Amino acid sequence: MNIKSLLVSIVLALVATPAFADDIDCVSTTFRVMGTNDKVCVSGFDDEEVGGVTCYIAQARTGGVSGMVGLAEDPSRFSLSCIQTGPITADLAKLRDREKVYSEKTSVFFKHTKVYRIVDQKRKTLVYLAISDKIVDGSPFNAVASVPVTPWGGR
Repeated sequence: MNIKSLLVSIVLALVATPAFADDIDCVSTTFRVMGTNDKVCVSGFDDEEVGGVTCYIAQARTGGVSGMVGLAEDPSRFSLSCIQTGPITADLAKLRDREKVYSEKTSVFFKHTKVYRIVDQKRKTLVYLAISDKIVDGSPFNAVASVPVTPWGGR
């Protein structure tokens, strides 16, 4: 592989990287004597490729000593809401049918929460699906949100 091919591969990998979420707030759910409390955190992220869509994911996070040092496995429990926050700038016909738009590690080893954008061309709607995967044993828990692509009237 020559240097030009390597640079193109690196740029493509960076461009295809899912969005990072901003933590908005967390609410404690279980008091822990040692370490941090268990909590539910709300995070927000924009669909970078579409523009005009923001998603919010609420996710359980394990506390305790293992959670405090980053060794706990978070449960596969979350909810998802996506809204149109401005004009949707993408052409639905040019979007991939399914694309990962968000990913976050939820354990030290091989577990992630991911959000996929699915394009429903027939209904002119963007569908967002949150799942948790793990190399050996994924989870059936999921959440779905949809954003109809309509003209933006502003506020």
